Order: sequence, then C-alpha cells, then structure tokens
Amino acid sequence: MVKTVKILYFAGLRERVGQGCEQLELPAGVSDVAGLLALLAARGGRWQGLATIRNLRCAVNQEMARPDSPLRAGDEVAFFPPVTGG
Repeated sequence: MVKTVKILYFAGLRERVGQGCEQLELPAGVSDVAGLLALLAARGGRWQGLATIRNLRCAVNQEMARPDSPLRAGDEVAFFPPVTGG
C-alpha cells in the first residue's frame, strides 16, 4: 500500500526549503515523524539540516506530534520553528 502524506513548511522553514508544501510518498520503513525527518534530510543541500533544527515543532493532522508519532496514509504533517513572543 502506498503511503502518501502532505507536508507543510511554515515561517523560516518555508524559505529554507524553498516551498510551502509538498506531497510525498513514503518508502517502506518510514512510519513516524523521525523517519520522515531523516528521509527529508537525506535529500541533502537545503534539506540536510532539517532534522537537526533545535526545537523544531511538528504537528500531524493539526495535533502536536513527537518524533515517534506514527504516520498514516493521507496525514498532514506540518513543520514549524519554535515561536517566541514578547
């Protein structure tokens, strides 16, 4: 079964990767947020440091997610940097 997810990039991440969203077919073995980040980082270039951004936030289907949060076909995964206010 093909597992496709929609990925959204917000704020500085959008500028860093050069796009606001994409559809991605996950290969076998990528089943959680950490696996997705590793897959994206493996692209190299502007993607390489994505998995090492300090305090990177993630939501799956608009719910805050952890690295071990599972991914399912049709999920919407959003990445965004930490937000500070003052």
